[in-house]
Amino acid sequence: MAPTPVVRLGIEVSGRPRGLWLKLEGYHPYGSIKGRTALALWRDVADRLDPGVGLVESTSGNLGLALAALAAAHGVPFTAVVDPRASAALLYDIRALGARVVTVDTPDGAGGYLLNRLARVQGMLAARPGLVWPNQYANPASPAAHATSTAPELHRQTQRERMSVLVAVSTGGTLAGFRQYVAASGADWELVGVDATGSAALGGPSGPRLLSGIGSSRPSAFLPNGHRPTVYVGSEEAVRVCLWLRDTTGIGVGASAGALVAAALRLFRADARRTSAACLCPDGADRYLDTVFSAAWRRAHGFAGPAVVPGVRVLTSGGSAGQLAEEARS
Repeated sequence: MAPTPVVRLGIEVSGRPRGLWLKLEGYHPYGSIKGRTALALWRDVADRLDPGVGLVESTSGNLGLALAALAAAHGVPFTAVVDPRASAALLYDIRALGARVVTVDTPDGAGGYLLNRLARVQGMLAARPGLVWPNQYANPASPAAHATSTAPELHRQTQRERMSVLVAVSTGGTLAGFRQYVAASGADWELVGVDATGSAALGGPSGPRLLSGIGSSRPSAFLPNGHRPTVYVGSEEAVRVCLWLRDTTGIGVGASAGALVAAALRLFRADARRTSAACLCPDGADRYLDTVFSAAWRRAHGFAGPAVVPGVRVLTSGGSAGQLAEEARS
């Protein structure tokens, strides 16, 4: 499969030039980094699948769409267990692929819906013998996919430059895979976990969270001892950076990527020795048109401020996302 593109932005932070790499996983054939995870999970469970019963997975949306596409291609029934924060457009596409969508709308008391989504999955497994759950939350196929594919791909694309590499956390599988790659390869990376304020994924206290695709109601099974360094980003900051990036560069990224770029800018401000950073952007703006990029949604959540990031200026761009996508495929 062709690599996803990377855009390099030359930026100025507090008057100092910096390099910011954005790896745009929205250009994956399944529309997000979860396409890589889905392929790995599918291969792991394929020999156990009963086409008469199928498989089920708890998902915030992106993994569900990728699994729905794989299931449809193989004639296997698939059920996505989601919650009210899932993108309406994603749910439409999942259903269009013939998958069933089950929405769990009772909060779990830990800032999200995950614990109740998992309880629903367990109930379905008990009721339907033969139903397969790939379990993206603990299946070692998930970090392995990123250790052998995503991380080395980024390392090559950034010319093995010494840099900070920022990875958003939900299940923790992607970050765990990057840790495996760094340990095995000796990549000269400062590997930074980025989590949502109110997330327990890396050991922080749980609390209310608004954005989908980043954060968790429970600690990551892949990273039981957490990760250092970790940067926590609030919803309003992530949204503001998404809008700023779109307005200043024309690049549209999702909420998790907004949190990553916000964290990278903080790191640049904190230490003048950090001159380069890469953000693994999990998906694109297309999956957030009814949330982050909706003025009505932002007003409803009190995010009425301007899309301004003080002290940061974009100097140069390494090319448009579309151009780099074509280069990556050639």
